[in-house]
Amino acid sequence: MIDILASPDLVALRAADVITEGLVSLCGGTLGLATGATMLQIYARLVDRFRSGTISFCEVTFFNLDEYIGIPRTATGSFRTFMHRCFFDLVDVDPARAHLPDGMSSDVSSEALRYEALIRASGGIDLQLLGIGSNGHIGFNEPGSDFGSRTREVLLTEATRVANAPYFAKGAEVPHRAVTMGIGTILESRKILLIATGKHKAEAISAALSGPLSTACPASALRRHPNVHIICDAAAASHIVGCVAVQTQ
Repeated sequence: MIDILASPDLVALRAADVITEGLVSLCGGTLGLATGATMLQIYARLVDRFRSGTISFCEVTFFNLDEYIGIPRTATGSFRTFMHRCFFDLVDVDPARAHLPDGMSSDVSSEALRYEALIRASGGIDLQLLGIGSNGHIGFNEPGSDFGSRTREVLLTEATRVANAPYFAKGAEVPHRAVTMGIGTILESRKILLIATGKHKAEAISAALSGPLSTACPASALRRHPNVHIICDAAAASHIVGCVAVQTQ
Protein backbone atom coordinates (compact mmCIF):
# COMPACT_ATOMS: atom_id res chain seq x y z
CA MET A 1 0.00 0.00 0.00
CA ILE A 2 1.31 3.44 -0.91
CA ASP A 3 0.00 6.74 0.40
CA ILE A 4 1.17 9.80 -1.54
CA LEU A 5 0.49 13.00 0.37
CA ALA A 6 0.95 16.63 -0.53
CA SER A 7 3.61 17.59 2.01
CA PRO A 8 6.11 16.27 4.55
CA ASP A 9 3.83 17.56 7.33
CA LEU A 10 0.97 15.37 6.11
CA VAL A 11 3.36 12.43 5.75
CA ALA A 12 4.40 12.80 9.38
CA LEU A 13 0.79 13.09 10.51
CA ARG A 14 -0.27 9.97 8.60
CA ALA A 15 2.74 8.01 9.87
CA ALA A 16 1.94 9.00 13.46
CA ASP A 17 -1.66 7.84 12.88
CA VAL A 18 -0.48 4.43 11.66
CA ILE A 19 1.92 4.00 14.56
CA THR A 20 -0.64 5.13 17.14
CA GLU A 21 -3.35 2.84 15.75
CA GLY A 22 -0.95 -0.10 15.69
CA LEU A 23 0.29 0.34 19.24
CA VAL A 24 -3.21 0.91 20.62
CA SER A 25 -4.51 -2.23 18.92
CA LEU A 26 -1.58 -4.23 20.31
CA CYS A 27 -1.90 -2.71 23.80
CA GLY A 28 1.79 -1.93 23.57
CA GLY A 29 3.71 -4.22 21.28
CA THR A 30 7.19 -3.90 19.84
CA LEU A 31 8.18 -0.99 17.62
CA GLY A 32 11.30 -0.83 15.50
CA LEU A 33 12.68 2.70 15.25
CA ALA A 34 14.68 4.66 12.69
CA THR A 35 16.59 7.94 12.89
CA GLY A 36 17.27 10.81 10.52
CA ALA A 37 15.57 14.01 9.41
CA THR A 38 12.53 12.21 7.99
CA MET A 39 11.70 10.83 11.43
CA LEU A 40 11.92 14.07 13.42
CA GLN A 41 8.42 15.27 12.57
CA ILE A 42 6.97 11.81 13.23
CA TYR A 43 8.47 11.66 16.71
CA ALA A 44 7.30 15.22 17.40
CA ARG A 45 3.73 14.21 16.63
CA LEU A 46 3.97 11.10 18.78
CA VAL A 47 5.25 13.27 21.63
CA ASP A 48 2.26 15.59 21.14
CA ARG A 49 -0.10 12.61 21.37
CA PHE A 50 1.52 11.44 24.56
CA ARG A 51 1.20 14.90 26.09
CA SER A 52 -2.48 15.06 25.11
CA GLY A 53 -3.12 11.68 26.71
CA THR A 54 -3.89 9.94 23.41
CA ILE A 55 -1.24 7.27 23.85
CA SER A 56 1.19 5.89 26.39
CA PHE A 57 4.49 4.21 25.54
CA CYS A 58 5.19 2.62 28.93
CA GLU A 59 4.23 -0.87 27.70
CA VAL A 60 5.97 -0.56 24.31
CA THR A 61 9.30 -2.26 23.61
CA PHE A 62 11.63 -0.43 21.21
CA PHE A 63 14.47 -1.63 19.00
CA ASN A 64 16.48 0.86 16.98
CA LEU A 65 17.81 -0.19 13.61
CA ASP A 66 21.42 0.78 14.10
CA GLU A 67 24.20 2.62 15.88
CA TYR A 68 27.64 3.89 14.93
CA ILE A 69 30.68 1.95 16.02
CA GLY A 70 33.30 3.64 18.17
CA ILE A 71 31.56 6.76 19.44
CA PRO A 72 30.33 7.14 23.04
CA ARG A 73 26.63 6.75 23.75
CA THR A 74 26.43 10.40 24.81
CA ALA A 75 28.22 11.76 21.73
CA THR A 76 26.32 14.40 19.76
CA GLY A 77 26.06 12.22 16.66
CA SER A 78 25.13 8.92 18.28
CA PHE A 79 21.70 7.51 17.54
CA ARG A 80 21.16 6.95 21.25
CA THR A 81 21.57 10.70 21.78
CA PHE A 82 19.22 11.37 18.85
CA MET A 83 16.51 9.09 20.26
CA HIS A 84 16.72 10.46 23.78
CA ARG A 85 16.69 14.07 22.60
CA CYS A 86 13.84 13.67 20.12
CA PHE A 87 11.65 11.01 21.71
CA PHE A 88 12.66 8.84 24.68
CA ASP A 89 13.20 11.69 27.14
CA LEU A 90 9.92 13.35 26.13
CA VAL A 91 7.50 10.45 26.68
CA ASP A 92 6.92 7.68 29.23
CA VAL A 93 9.31 5.13 27.73
CA ASP A 94 10.47 2.44 30.14
CA PRO A 95 14.30 2.64 29.83
CA ALA A 96 14.51 -1.15 30.20
CA ARG A 97 12.40 -1.50 27.05
CA ALA A 98 14.40 0.94 24.87
CA HIS A 99 17.10 -0.96 22.98
CA LEU A 100 19.87 0.14 20.62
CA PRO A 101 22.91 -1.83 19.47
CA ASP A 102 26.00 -1.10 21.53
CA GLY A 103 28.45 0.55 19.18
CA MET A 104 31.10 0.67 21.90
CA SER A 105 31.19 -3.09 22.40
CA SER A 106 34.67 -4.60 22.28
CA ASP A 107 33.21 -7.53 20.32
CA VAL A 108 30.78 -6.28 17.68
CA SER A 109 30.04 -9.77 16.35
CA SER A 110 28.93 -10.91 19.80
CA GLU A 111 26.93 -7.71 20.24
CA ALA A 112 25.13 -8.36 16.95
CA LEU A 113 24.23 -11.87 18.07
CA ARG A 114 23.03 -10.51 21.44
CA TYR A 115 20.81 -7.96 19.69
CA GLU A 116 19.27 -10.59 17.41
CA ALA A 117 18.58 -12.80 20.43
CA LEU A 118 16.99 -9.89 22.30
CA ILE A 119 14.62 -9.20 19.39
CA ARG A 120 13.63 -12.88 19.27
CA ALA A 121 13.13 -13.00 23.04
CA SER A 122 10.74 -10.03 22.80
CA GLY A 123 8.58 -11.98 20.35
CA GLY A 124 9.81 -10.12 17.28
CA ILE A 125 9.02 -6.65 15.96
CA ASP A 126 5.36 -5.84 15.37
CA LEU A 127 5.88 -2.61 13.40
CA GLN A 128 9.21 -1.54 11.89
CA LEU A 129 9.62 2.13 10.98
CA LEU A 130 12.03 2.69 8.09
CA GLY A 131 13.50 5.55 6.13
CA ILE A 132 15.29 5.08 2.82
CA GLY A 133 18.66 6.40 1.73
CA SER A 134 19.13 8.12 -1.61
CA ASN A 135 21.08 4.99 -2.65
CA GLY A 136 18.20 2.73 -1.56
CA HIS A 137 19.66 1.64 1.77
CA ILE A 138 17.38 0.64 4.65
CA GLY A 139 18.88 0.73 8.11
CA PHE A 140 22.57 0.86 7.28
CA ASN A 141 22.26 -1.95 4.74
CA GLU A 142 24.16 -0.34 1.89
CA PRO A 143 23.92 -1.50 -1.74
CA GLY A 144 25.28 -5.02 -2.06
CA SER A 145 23.81 -6.17 1.27
CA ASP A 146 22.41 -9.68 1.12
CA PHE A 147 18.64 -9.92 1.48
CA GLY A 148 19.12 -12.58 4.14
CA SER A 149 21.62 -10.55 6.18
CA ARG A 150 21.32 -10.33 9.95
CA THR A 151 22.44 -7.74 12.49
CA ARG A 152 26.14 -7.13 11.84
CA GLU A 153 28.98 -4.65 11.41
CA VAL A 154 28.90 -2.69 8.14
CA LEU A 155 31.08 -0.21 6.27
CA LEU A 156 29.25 3.00 5.43
CA THR A 157 29.44 4.59 1.99
CA GLU A 158 30.80 8.09 1.63
CA ALA A 159 27.34 9.29 0.50
CA THR A 160 25.78 7.98 3.71
CA ARG A 161 28.46 9.59 5.86
CA VAL A 162 27.98 12.95 4.11
CA ALA A 163 24.20 12.72 4.56
CA ASN A 164 24.62 12.12 8.30
CA ALA A 165 27.32 14.73 8.91
CA PRO A 166 24.85 17.45 10.05
CA TYR A 167 24.06 15.41 13.18
CA PHE A 168 27.66 15.63 14.39
CA ALA A 169 29.45 18.50 16.07
CA LYS A 170 31.20 20.87 13.68
CA GLY A 171 34.49 19.37 12.59
CA ALA A 172 33.73 15.92 14.02
CA GLU A 173 34.30 12.96 11.72
CA VAL A 174 31.34 10.73 10.91
CA PRO A 175 32.25 7.12 11.76
CA HIS A 176 33.06 4.80 8.90
CA ARG A 177 31.40 1.76 10.46
CA ALA A 178 28.14 0.91 12.19
CA VAL A 179 26.18 -2.03 13.53
CA THR A 180 22.79 -2.46 11.87
CA MET A 181 19.85 -4.81 11.74
CA GLY A 182 20.19 -6.86 8.58
CA ILE A 183 17.66 -6.96 5.77
CA GLY A 184 16.64 -10.46 6.83
CA THR A 185 16.04 -9.18 10.36
CA ILE A 186 13.94 -6.28 9.06
CA LEU A 187 11.86 -8.58 6.85
CA GLU A 188 10.84 -10.64 9.88
CA SER A 189 8.87 -7.67 11.23
CA ARG A 190 5.12 -8.25 11.08
CA LYS A 191 4.49 -4.88 9.43
CA ILE A 192 6.87 -2.39 7.84
CA LEU A 193 6.19 1.34 7.53
CA LEU A 194 8.52 3.07 5.04
CA ILE A 195 8.64 6.87 5.04
CA ALA A 196 10.15 9.07 2.33
CA THR A 197 10.02 12.80 1.67
CA GLY A 198 11.79 15.05 -0.79
CA LYS A 199 12.83 14.94 -4.42
CA HIS A 200 16.22 13.48 -3.44
CA LYS A 201 14.45 10.24 -2.47
CA ALA A 202 12.47 9.91 -5.72
CA GLU A 203 14.92 7.66 -7.58
CA ALA A 204 15.35 5.38 -4.57
CA ILE A 205 11.58 4.98 -4.13
CA SER A 206 11.14 4.26 -7.82
CA ALA A 207 13.94 1.69 -7.78
CA ALA A 208 12.55 0.05 -4.65
CA LEU A 209 9.07 -0.30 -6.12
CA SER A 210 9.61 -0.98 -9.79
CA GLY A 211 13.30 -1.53 -10.45
CA PRO A 212 15.02 -4.92 -10.46
CA LEU A 213 14.70 -6.98 -7.28
CA SER A 214 18.38 -6.61 -6.56
CA THR A 215 20.90 -6.00 -3.79
CA ALA A 216 21.88 -2.91 -5.78
CA CYS A 217 18.78 -1.37 -4.19
CA PRO A 218 18.43 -2.87 -0.69
CA ALA A 219 14.92 -1.43 -0.29
CA SER A 220 13.71 -3.53 -3.21
CA ALA A 221 13.80 -6.47 -0.77
CA LEU A 222 10.66 -5.02 0.81
CA ARG A 223 8.71 -6.38 -2.15
CA ARG A 224 9.23 -9.79 -0.56
CA HIS A 225 7.27 -8.73 2.51
CA PRO A 226 3.48 -9.22 2.63
CA ASN A 227 2.66 -6.15 4.76
CA VAL A 228 4.52 -3.00 3.74
CA HIS A 229 2.92 0.44 3.99
CA ILE A 230 4.76 3.25 2.19
CA ILE A 231 3.96 6.88 2.99
CA CYS A 232 5.68 9.55 0.92
CA ASP A 233 5.16 13.07 -0.28
CA ALA A 234 4.56 14.06 -3.89
CA ALA A 235 8.22 14.93 -4.42
CA ALA A 236 9.46 11.52 -3.28
CA ALA A 237 6.78 9.83 -5.39
CA SER A 238 7.51 11.82 -8.54
CA HIS A 239 9.32 8.96 -10.31
CA ILE A 240 6.81 6.22 -9.48
CA VAL A 241 5.43 4.63 -12.63
CA GLY A 242 2.75 1.97 -12.92
CA CYS A 243 2.47 1.06 -9.21
CA VAL A 244 -0.76 -0.38 -7.88
CA ALA A 245 -2.58 0.35 -4.62
CA VAL A 246 -1.62 4.03 -4.65
CA GLN A 247 -3.70 6.46 -2.60
CA THR A 248 -3.09 10.14 -3.36
CA GLN A 249 -4.32 12.69 -0.84
